[in-house]
Amino acid sequence: MASLLKCLSLSGRRIVASCVTLRCHSSLTDELIENMDKKTTWDRFYAESSSRTPTFKNFEWFFGFEAVQDFIMPLLQTKSHSDGCLKVVDIGCGTSALGPCIYRHCLLPVWVTCADISPIAVRLMQEHVRVKAIQPHNLSSQLEFVELDCMRLHKYYGSNSVDLIVDKGTTDALLRSKEGKGKAGLVLNQCLKVLRSSGTLLQFSDEDPDARLLWLETEAQEPGVMEADVGVQEVGELRGVCYYCYQVTPRLVVQQ
Repeated sequence: MASLLKCLSLSGRRIVASCVTLRCHSSLTDELIENMDKKTTWDRFYAESSSRTPTFKNFEWFFGFEAVQDFIMPLLQTKSHSDGCLKVVDIGCGTSALGPCIYRHCLLPVWVTCADISPIAVRLMQEHVRVKAIQPHNLSSQLEFVELDCMRLHKYYGSNSVDLIVDKGTTDALLRSKEGKGKAGLVLNQCLKVLRSSGTLLQFSDEDPDARLLWLETEAQEPGVMEADVGVQEVGELRGVCYYCYQVTPRLVVQQ
């Protein structure tokens, strides 16, 4: 086993050094660089990571909840409706504390689903919240962890049913994988299908707006079927890398 600094902060097409020290086989390092769109890569990553420490520790892609809570929490406050709990989905959650933090801090009743393709990551988080007994701010709120391929969100959610989808690095991982660009487009398409007309997709990324905005504006438009408004705000700089929040909002398609 070799000790190395691993990012999982993405710049261009490389995984660059960050503050998270992982002890990885070089073969796993290669997998992370080239095959972040593969379930087997993440199963191996979470299995090896959890086996190296006696106590659970959340793994945060890019940054934690504190860095982006001002983008998420005020937005949720504007989405109150009479249908019960607001539905929030953290896609590609891994073992991040983002979803549980939304559950803990949201004033309104919220149903937070943390979804990941890796059953190992899902199991680790289920065990963690059972032990830690996280309590919600609103007693009507719910938190769940599910094994889910986000290219098939429609199999778990109906159309026009989700209020907020949070994507912290998941699309970045797909776009920078050798075979992942088409999958990233499918995930975006699925997000727009299940979001309410008042819903929002937030993508947190280190990709430059010149590239990401063009991709989003292209992929989110299907004349007569699907349209969306796209915007961007700067999150800030962390460890020399600038991060952005891309906001995608479905737009009602008027049939001619």
